[in-house]
Amino acid sequence: MPAPHNPFKHALENGKTVFGCWLGLADPYSAELMGTAGFDWLVIDGEHSPNDLRSILAQLQVLEASSSHPVVRVPIGETYLIKQILDAGAQTILVPMVDNADQARQLVRDVTYPPHGNRGVGYALSRAAQFSKIADYGLTADEQICLLVQVESRKGLESLDDILAVDGIDGVFIGPADLAADMGHMGNAAHPDVMAAIMGAIAKIDASGKAAGILSPQDDMTHAAIKAGARFVAVGADILILSHAAQSLATKWNDTLK
Repeated sequence: MPAPHNPFKHALENGKTVFGCWLGLADPYSAELMGTAGFDWLVIDGEHSPNDLRSILAQLQVLEASSSHPVVRVPIGETYLIKQILDAGAQTILVPMVDNADQARQLVRDVTYPPHGNRGVGYALSRAAQFSKIADYGLTADEQICLLVQVESRKGLESLDDILAVDGIDGVFIGPADLAADMGHMGNAAHPDVMAAIMGAIAKIDASGKAAGILSPQDDMTHAAIKAGARFVAVGADILILSHAAQSLATKWNDTLK
């Protein structure tokens, strides 16, 4: 019995464009709700949300019943943490702040079993192998793991060609907010210089044969990114959806008293 099929990875390999949303509320109930919305993929965010291994596990469990593929963003590209997240059942990992090819090569090793990588061989105890039910997990897991890296600095853009040359990287995500800040335009990812850098990077990633990704709640940027070649596209975040709707509702009714 082989490792489960990764629909997200194979959609990207087949050149499809898939739409997603960020999960930052760090709660399985809201994650389950978002899984009913119809997104192709959902990011369980461990970098900028109060998630830990157990809350990530709980969200992986509830999303298993949905058609939305869970992507786990780890807070940092540490071997031990990636090992735990994979054993918890994640098949797609997003790693922030990748600035060079050496980092990318280490991440490939982290998600790959020996002899080519250094992922720990303890799958018989893991949820990923259905607690030893998937006897062939160790032989088949590598081809179903999807590794996405975030390039979100000027240094990362300078190393983009080298990162793209690393075998085992399935996609490169451009982080608009961090890139804008690093370019001296904090809070203004729509600045012409930032936009030019983002779209140029996406076009280069797409031309390399790897999948390009982005998160943008701004429709203009999203359309431009898709035109440039982005194929895994996040169009919002649960926190922003709730916050903006709540603020709008409060303003609407508070204004009736003025």
